[in-house]
Amino acid sequence: MEFWKMNGAGNDFIIINNIVEKISPDRLGSLAKKLCDRRMSLGADGFMAVDSASGDGDYKMLFYNSDGSMGEMCGNGARCICRYGFETGLAGPLQRVETTAGMVVGERISERLYKTRLNLPTVCRIDEKIPADALKTDALKTDGLTCLTGIDTITCSYMELGNPGIPHCIVHIKGLKDCPQEQLLDLARMLRWYDGYPKGANVNFYDIIDENHVFERTFERGVEDFTYACGTGTGSVAAVLALKGLISGKNTIVDMRGGRLVADITLCQDHVTEIYLTGPTNIVAKGTIFDEDLNILTI
Repeated sequence: MEFWKMNGAGNDFIIINNIVEKISPDRLGSLAKKLCDRRMSLGADGFMAVDSASGDGDYKMLFYNSDGSMGEMCGNGARCICRYGFETGLAGPLQRVETTAGMVVGERISERLYKTRLNLPTVCRIDEKIPADALKTDALKTDGLTCLTGIDTITCSYMELGNPGIPHCIVHIKGLKDCPQEQLLDLARMLRWYDGYPKGANVNFYDIIDENHVFERTFERGVEDFTYACGTGTGSVAAVLALKGLISGKNTIVDMRGGRLVADITLCQDHVTEIYLTGPTNIVAKGTIFDEDLNILTI
């Protein structure tokens, strides 16, 4: 089975062309889980299978998290898949990619730089107050959660991109860049599993560094850990901050552990009408999977 390994700002993916491989869709989740195991196989945050378009897209992108669960879409993955699509001849420099969450438009800016138009928000709730006790009881039933000591409520915004929507919880953490990641882990896990988010949520912590300059960390559902970057999380954070009037939304720099993305948000009154994300792509490896423990027919 032929594959590409790519990353976008440190968010890494395994990509196969299922138009060629013809693996049954009901086996792709199990395949993703095995291939994304960082000790037993190639390892990645996610797995993407290219398939034939159902409508007027150039091709279809099927995205799976590293635990084998299907995701609606992936922002950094979309940039990588657009480069894959261009370099393998599936599409031109401007392309339309079908995803579970809806159509994504990608544009080649240069050899490694790509710009994508993300799915628009279908759910948006700004600055909700979540009782700390609800997180303690609804989430992990874990004792000793010092991250909520002395806190009555957590202020979070919630946004879903696309339909079905990719769920994001957005939380301000002052001094985030200098905050040890392990200190945020309990809170991230509790918000990810909060009962008020029926599908769970990616948890995006942010801090505003300067005018139109944001630092972000994302705990991703399906990976169940912090990742180096999250494209849809970046789009959601920028959209929420633009709606709140805290950034202009134009050429907003968002730094993460894995690198830098640039978000462009267009508003019409109190609605988001466009979310564009520009960032790097990196081809790590191309080759053939020979995993002797992997039997495509039985996964």
